[in-house]
Amino acid sequence: MCGIVGYAGEDSAKEVIIAGLKSLEFRGYDSAGIAVSRKGKILVRKESGGVDNLERRVTKDEFDGKTGIGHIRWATHGTPVRENAHPHLSADGRIAIVHNGIIENHLQLKAKLETEHKIKFRSETDSEVIAQLIYTHYNGDLPSAVRKAASEMRGAFAFAAVSEDDPDQIVAICRDASLIAGIGERCNYIASDIPALLPYTRDVFILDSDDMVVINKDDIRMYDAEMTRVNRVKLNIDWDMAASEKSGYEHYMKKEIYEQPQAVRETLERHLDEDGNIRADCITLTKEELSGIDRAYIVGCGTASHAGMLGKTLMERYTGIPTENDLASEFRHRDTVMDEHTLFICISQSGETTDTLESMREAKRKGARVLAICNVVGSSVARESGNVLFTWAGPEIAVSSTKAYSTQLICMFLTALHIGKIRQSLDIEEYDRMIGELRSLPEKIGEALKAEKQIKSLAERFYVKEQIFYTGRGADMATACEGSLKIKEVSYINSFAIAAGELKHGAIALISKDSLFLALATQDCLYERMLLNIQELKARQAYVIGIAKKGKKRIKQIADDLIYIPACADEVTPVLAVVPIQLMAYHVAKLRKRDIDRPRSLAKSVAVE
Repeated sequence: MCGIVGYAGEDSAKEVIIAGLKSLEFRGYDSAGIAVSRKGKILVRKESGGVDNLERRVTKDEFDGKTGIGHIRWATHGTPVRENAHPHLSADGRIAIVHNGIIENHLQLKAKLETEHKIKFRSETDSEVIAQLIYTHYNGDLPSAVRKAASEMRGAFAFAAVSEDDPDQIVAICRDASLIAGIGERCNYIASDIPALLPYTRDVFILDSDDMVVINKDDIRMYDAEMTRVNRVKLNIDWDMAASEKSGYEHYMKKEIYEQPQAVRETLERHLDEDGNIRADCITLTKEELSGIDRAYIVGCGTASHAGMLGKTLMERYTGIPTENDLASEFRHRDTVMDEHTLFICISQSGETTDTLESMREAKRKGARVLAICNVVGSSVARESGNVLFTWAGPEIAVSSTKAYSTQLICMFLTALHIGKIRQSLDIEEYDRMIGELRSLPEKIGEALKAEKQIKSLAERFYVKEQIFYTGRGADMATACEGSLKIKEVSYINSFAIAAGELKHGAIALISKDSLFLALATQDCLYERMLLNIQELKARQAYVIGIAKKGKKRIKQIADDLIYIPACADEVTPVLAVVPIQLMAYHVAKLRKRDIDRPRSLAKSVAVE
């Protein structure tokens, strides 16, 4: 995830771009860069770290040009080092670009550019391909070269380009990614995000997919995919700066809950080709290596360990490999038997959690095959694992994980399905069915979010409770554990997750009149048994909020309240059922006036034991 800013006008481009990039730092970053046109030359500066590092290096007079582009980077392709930071230059150094998104066919394009045009690449990124493609098409007309380059690319992206031959002009284009043009007085702007422009203008155009915009200090020209000049509706933005950073949401946690459809869609698009197969550069373990696996361990902490609970079920179902799910804090201190026939899967949002990292290192020392599921490119887990499947959730600001969890579940599905297909323990019809189910999830998550009004009403009735129970069977148990953790993290309510079949083996003694239970009954294969468990709770006068698939009627006659999720295959219900669980935790915490994004005593990355 990145941010881009561009300025063409009569003032210093450097000042405007630096300020714009600072407004985007809430997204997370690992490097920043700027390119400014001055006296017929493009001057580039890029630095690892934040915008402050960049600002200290561009205070000299040589960066006093009136036109420029800037970028803040969350590493995707390539490690977070200066060479991979933006802007990227063309082979002759006369064209500079900044880029958001992904070029899905960058490897093919790179090979073509190296072979046919003898271009030597300076970075590990997919972004540099853009600069070199524009260079090969350029004959003095930058808009034409940009359009031709974009026509060769696949993926969702937005990028901006400047050229030494026309130093007062910026050309930008987007496809299925955000791009905004801002209107000023004797100046104009482009940006990927509205907050970057709010200090300077409230009048903006939001471009459609495949639109191109050309700006200078006096003019904004917009073109559609056929290069026909078009007018887009001008909007006046009345947000304040603090609200815009959260896209109008009161808290990052809520914003990130609502970003889950896009995060899941992005993760699937990054890892699946058009035929529904895992891309070759995602899981690089060979067929021979995977065929030799006779046991697997999935290891994580907190929310990641709950993703591992579902992962265990999926691995055994689709691959036939006996699999254990374990807490990293326990696993690392046991002398677990592992060798080259062991698959070790570690799950980490940050990639820096000490227990997870040390468990992975121990697995490597013992010769196990290692696969990491991680959200941060360039993190220790990503670097050291040797084989990593990234969750494309983007920066997650709130301490309590939401969209990172959803994408971890998606990556566990993809891992198990891929290995099952390779080992031929999963037939192609079942594989295709499950890929279809996964691809339907972004829309269904959006539908599940529509229950927020009902969930808020429930929270208003029960936020004063000091104890809440979560229960379920099968795949629902992972969601129950995640729900219990969420309510503890953000509201500080004492909470337990109890396997429904275990209630009568001790926990039922805790139940008294008005004990509050969130009971998950989303598994068709366990539905009847779960109804019996709910009846056990009701017999002891507990208050039960059920969560079930649309169309399930009998549970409505038993539970006191019922939240429906969209109908789907049993296997994928955890991705949908967690949505009302997250919203409940959020609204309860808000009513209890907690610091939702920064709960007490918690940190986003636990880098200590």
